[in-house]
Order: sequence, then C-alpha cells, then structure tokens
Amino acid sequence: MQLSQSIAPHLPLLRRFARALSGSQTAGDAYVAATLQVLAEDSSLFDDSLGSRVALYRTFVSMWNSVGLNLKTEVFDRGDTPVDRHLEQITPLARQAFVLCSVEGFSADEAAEILNTTTSNVQALLDDAGREIAAQVATDVLIIEDEPMIAMDLESIVEGLGHRVAGVARTHAEAVDAASNHKPGLVLADIQLADGSSGLDAVNEILGSFEVPVIFITAYPDRLLTGERPEPAFLITKPYQPDTVKAIVSQALFFEQHAKRKA
Repeated sequence: MQLSQSIAPHLPLLRRFARALSGSQTAGDAYVAATLQVLAEDSSLFDDSLGSRVALYRTFVSMWNSVGLNLKTEVFDRGDTPVDRHLEQITPLARQAFVLCSVEGFSADEAAEILNTTTSNVQALLDDAGREIAAQVATDVLIIEDEPMIAMDLESIVEGLGHRVAGVARTHAEAVDAASNHKPGLVLADIQLADGSSGLDAVNEILGSFEVPVIFITAYPDRLLTGERPEPAFLITKPYQPDTVKAIVSQALFFEQHAKRKA
C-alpha cells in the first residue's frame, strides 16, 4: 500500500490532535501540512511496523518537538474554547501524553511509541497532566459509595489530585441531601448502595436540580446500559486501578462543564 493511502484515513484525527496541542486551527493544520511535506521528502521516517496511525502520530510528534513555534501559539490565530485554554497551560510533554490517551484513545503503550519513551514515563506524564488539570479546575467532589474502604480510597485519590471531598454518602437520601447542600463540581457514584437503594436513582434526582459531571464506579456496569439518562459517559468497573480513576477524573473535569444551577 502506498504511503498516502496508508495515512489518509488518519489525517482528520491527526488534525484534531494538532489543533488540541496548538490551541489553534490555523497552527494545527499548518503542522499537519508540514508533517506531510516531511514524509513526502523522506518516507523512511514513517515506521510502518508500528501500525499506520501510530507511525503517523510519531512522525508528527517528532517534528512538533523539534521546532520552537509550538510553544508560541500566539503567532497564530488562537483557539477560544475553555478546553483550548486549559490545554495551553499544561506543560508540553504532559499535554501530548494527555491528549494522546484521553482524546485520541491511544493506550499508554502506543503513546510511549509515539513519544519515543517508556510506558512508565507516559504514566508519569499523565499523572503530571492530572495534577496540572486539577490545579486549573479543582472542585468539590461528592462520593456516593457504601463500602467504607473503597470510599476512603476514593477520597485519597481525589485529594491527591488537588480536589476537595464535599461528602461521602452511603444511601440515596444521603446523596441527594449532600448534593443539595454542597453543589459539588463532580460526583463519583456507585450503583448498589447500603440500604438497597440505587445510586443511579440518586444521580438522576441530583441531575434534576443542577448539571454536574458524573463518574460511575460500579461492579454492575450492565445496569447503566439502558439508553436512558444519565448516559455513562464516564464509567469505571470495579475492581478499579487508582491510575484509571485519576485519568477519568481529570478527563471528566477537563471536558465537562462545571455544575450549573438550572434556571
């Protein structure tokens, strides 16, 4: 297969990636065009043993990190969305790792190939990005969880990211009451609660009062596959890994709006 045919399906996604890094449509597209020019001049830079998409992103990142303008996006038309502004404030390598994994959907192993580093270093970069994002969007977190040890673990994770725990609720009634009193900026919710009540029902009632991003952390993910609100945009299956919780918390706060009181 010719190189042009191999990379063509991935160009729209590469443009998205470039715009996210630069914070600018103009700058992002210019870097993609420059990458294609480099490949046209020297196709040996494209390591197809990695797979066409990973190889394309690896070539782009190599070029991106070799020039200085990527740190000076003010020379281009700047993006003006909140996500653009947050991304610009994250240090360069952490930003690249975060966007590769959280936006582009690459695994940590694939991101390591793209960034020409180790998987463990990618994990460290993601942790850095999580802390930097938390510093920008630190918020109050409501934990709806009836298992004390799990609740304590989740408290430790979110506080380690720089957030505040607004409360821990073990039942539907406690959850709704805590949400009403504290208006959290993020909710971590289990499904099956202590008194047999439903965390899903509690979340539905909370969302009836104000908008807030919700991350479901549950051993019963099938209960969320109903096609009804709330859709599980952010879902973690128990038993979970702390790094997974960190990444999803950062992603939810990065791309979702803060809680807003309904009119």
